[in-house]
Amino acid sequence: MTEKNQDRSNLACDIDDLSSLLTESSDIQGFLNSTVTLLSRYLNADACSVYLYDEDMDDLILRAATGISPGPADPVRMKPGEGLVGWTFENSRPICEGCVNENSRAKCFDIADGDRFDSFLAVPIQKGKRNIGVITVQHEKQEYFNEIDVVLLRTLTSQIAGSIENARVLIDMHRTDAPLPIPGKTRPSDQLQFIKGESASGGYAFTTASMFDRSHGTLLTDDRNSDRVYTLKDFHEAVQKTSEQLITFQTWLADRLLENASLIFDAHFMILKDEKFISKIVQNIKDGMSPPKAVQNVARRYIDIFSSSENAYIREKVNDIEDLAGRILKNLYDWSGQESDMIRNRIVIAQELYPSDVLKLASEKARGIILVRGGVTSHVSILARSINIPLIIARQPELLRLPEGTPLLMDADIGNIYVNPGEDIIRQFEDRKDAWRTLQSTKVSLSPTVRTQDGTRIHLLANINLLSELHIAKEINAGGIGLYRTEFPFLIRSSFPSEEEQYLIYKRLFEEMDGQEITIRTLDIGGDKPIGYLDFGSDSNPALGFRSIRFSLHHRDVLDTQLRAILRAAAGHRHVKIMFPMISSLDEFRDAKDAILNCMASLKHENISHNEDVAIGMMVEVPSVIGIIRDLARESDFFSIGSNDFIQYTLAVDRSNEKVAEYYAPWHPAVLRGLARIVYVARDEHKDVSICGEMAHEPEYIPFLIGIGVRKISADPQFLPVLEKRITELELSDAEAHARELLSEPTLKGTFGILRQREKVRKEK
Repeated sequence: MTEKNQDRSNLACDIDDLSSLLTESSDIQGFLNSTVTLLSRYLNADACSVYLYDEDMDDLILRAATGISPGPADPVRMKPGEGLVGWTFENSRPICEGCVNENSRAKCFDIADGDRFDSFLAVPIQKGKRNIGVITVQHEKQEYFNEIDVVLLRTLTSQIAGSIENARVLIDMHRTDAPLPIPGKTRPSDQLQFIKGESASGGYAFTTASMFDRSHGTLLTDDRNSDRVYTLKDFHEAVQKTSEQLITFQTWLADRLLENASLIFDAHFMILKDEKFISKIVQNIKDGMSPPKAVQNVARRYIDIFSSSENAYIREKVNDIEDLAGRILKNLYDWSGQESDMIRNRIVIAQELYPSDVLKLASEKARGIILVRGGVTSHVSILARSINIPLIIARQPELLRLPEGTPLLMDADIGNIYVNPGEDIIRQFEDRKDAWRTLQSTKVSLSPTVRTQDGTRIHLLANINLLSELHIAKEINAGGIGLYRTEFPFLIRSSFPSEEEQYLIYKRLFEEMDGQEITIRTLDIGGDKPIGYLDFGSDSNPALGFRSIRFSLHHRDVLDTQLRAILRAAAGHRHVKIMFPMISSLDEFRDAKDAILNCMASLKHENISHNEDVAIGMMVEVPSVIGIIRDLARESDFFSIGSNDFIQYTLAVDRSNEKVAEYYAPWHPAVLRGLARIVYVARDEHKDVSICGEMAHEPEYIPFLIGIGVRKISADPQFLPVLEKRITELELSDAEAHARELLSEPTLKGTFGILRQREKVRKEK
């Protein structure tokens, strides 16, 4: 086998080399130089170049190259649309030429010996929906690059696009200067004893408290340890220690999450590699400024420059600067004891968090999180459950005023928080913790087929948020994936993931669960699932606003990118289902379905392997579809009832609003009758129907659901063994009679009484 034709299938999936590009580079230019060298080696190319877009000058500028030498003049630059590189950037499409010198668009642009290359391949560097540059590879042989090379270069480029964007931002930033911001103020402390919150992710923790907003940005205005003399050597050691810590965090995340979540630290590494960032601090120290003051001075200057930018992506880098500078300062202070680490083995109290913050806290070994804002429906809560970190929502701002190091005990299974707990509370906690460990050590798996006592087959499927949860679904022998939420690759990044990034994630999903049913839901964001890098604007009622399928159909480029990735990843796999969330009309469903068909046609035209036999369905969540449910059933391949949203929309209740939470009643007659109608029509039209959400994993509703005809239930894996036990205790005829009794009752009091009486009788048996 020749070197050119070697099997490259593992190269794109091996991110280790790509991650080390940044961690092992001495500075930003070194990172870019290493990038072109590695890409050139991967594609066996004679030359490779990176062009980055300068927004102020509206130019593409050659920033790194191997195999070619720029001329002695200024850096090679061109306008978007100019030459093959400019055309690639402007059209957001790759270009592959087997004899480039015959292409009328080709220009040499002062690159020495540029005309000796015949084969030319260029792909755009895209961060989310924005083009940030172009990567090219060249070879002296004609017709050297093929379609496989195009796919490979796009894949590799997508995996390092975030790092390259961070490099571009820092390069552009050095042309500007800015004044320092005004220092902020610290909070007073306060004492509490017991707080009752909401459980968002179960578990236990007994340790000391740390304030999330105290351990980073406020350090930039803190004059602690002012009596100690620090040296330039101390600063360099702090930087080295910070780099080592970030590598440890990155490795920890990479081992646990397969969605490239470790890339959330890319911006930190890029700033550390920014020669001007470090050199400015060093120069300040040499000029007589203390190292802590020098770090604060330069960090605040960067923050001011970033925060004044009109580019939202650049403004978001303020958090990265604060976080990185805070880490350097903590290492510079070399705190001992409790002060040596503000996160490790602590319970972190925060006012608000993005999903990426949760990942950072988990990588730093936080024992638990208390959030004073938010709701149990938020994706922060779901993510915490996925990575097994206890989380309690406690709307008590006083918690933020607790002194650092205050002893806390959190029982996240029931939402209890104890401040400075007594010995009796601690003893009860330890007893429950031991019992929990014993329970966790007991392996439980579902029967190959789950049936009622009279033999009716019920399919139990798993809800999955992250690829790392797949092993749980497989260990308990779940019948497939009833709901794969695709939001997390979007939530843990600083911009939209590319088609190639999504493709690699979905490919792993389909490979891990090959042969089993997999239902993948398209992007469901907005409402209680905000994305930090996306401005949804002001919305007085996000739950009923610009979210979910409305967002996707409005941003067709985002939807098409996701659908293409799913269809490509599903190639060769059976039982794949794609469903759209929050469908409210037949027109909306048709538009969404057409998007899939158009993507199929596009992939076929491009001769890209994909799955043309996916089932196309919808989530039933919006009450407006009840009146047209039969029309939808005739055009949809399947229904999945999202019970959470269906209930809150039917009852006009925001379930995250504690003032009206008591009105959220799954036993409401309108809810029960609505569910029954959906299932009856679906079965009458011979269409698959399943249910997910909280109602699907609460045992008291299982008899009703089976009684109205539900045969597929999808829930988080930990609930499935309990559901199996309840199902195997049921007789179908009894469940049907129970459903008829509930459906005939017109009052809330009546339905609640029926459910309560049934549970009482069951427990007495």
